[in-house]
Order: sequence, then C-alpha cells, then structure tokens
Amino acid sequence: MNTTGFISIEHNPGDPPIETDTDWAAVEALTDEQIEAAVRDDPDAAPICFFDQPGFIHIPNVKKLRERLGLTQEAFAAVYRIPVGTLRDWEQARKRPDAPARAFLTVIARNPEAVANLLKEAA
Repeated sequence: MNTTGFISIEHNPGDPPIETDTDWAAVEALTDEQIEAAVRDDPDAAPICFFDQPGFIHIPNVKKLRERLGLTQEAFAAVYRIPVGTLRDWEQARKRPDAPARAFLTVIARNPEAVANLLKEAA
C-alpha cells in the first residue's frame, strides 16, 4: 500500500515515452518569453524569480528562434552571417553563445526583418 501519496514509475532507457495529457506540440511552440511569463505567473513555481537575479544569463533558444522564422540552419546562418557550424553548436548545446552573440540573437528575436535588411545593405 502506498502511504506517501507519490506514484513510482520505473522507466528505463529505450522504453517508449510515458503517455501523458501533455500537448508537446504546444509546449515546443512556446517562445522563451512565454515560458518566462508562465514561470512568473505560476503560483506553484519557486518564489524567487531567477530571471531577475544577479548573475542570471539569459541564453536565447536559437533553434526555436530559427524555426519561428521558418529558416533552415543554412539560411539562418547566411541571412544573419553566423557560421553554420557555430549555429549547430548552439542548437545542439555543444557551446553557448558568448555575450555579444547573445545580444545579437536578442536583437534578431525582437526584429528579425530589420536586422536582415541592415545586414543586406551593409554587404
């Protein structure tokens, strides 16, 4: 008899995913800003908003940004003049964007068309 109120599930590597009611397509479609807002608005979330804490480094989700813009890795890299290998490293979390790259990605996320146009004009 379980008296703790917890459910225990054994799940081993290679087992099929556990079925839930989660709409994973909707979860994957969330932007970083929507996720941050949901965390702040959730009464069950930790009371400390770590996004506003000193030392917190926001790292843009490059893959979600690129997919939101409807671009392939090659096209995104070409439009925004980022080496495609660097873009892949960021998307696969092998490397994290440094401070200037994070700033550039934030500007792209806010106004992708303007950045693309400015880079096109500067060519």
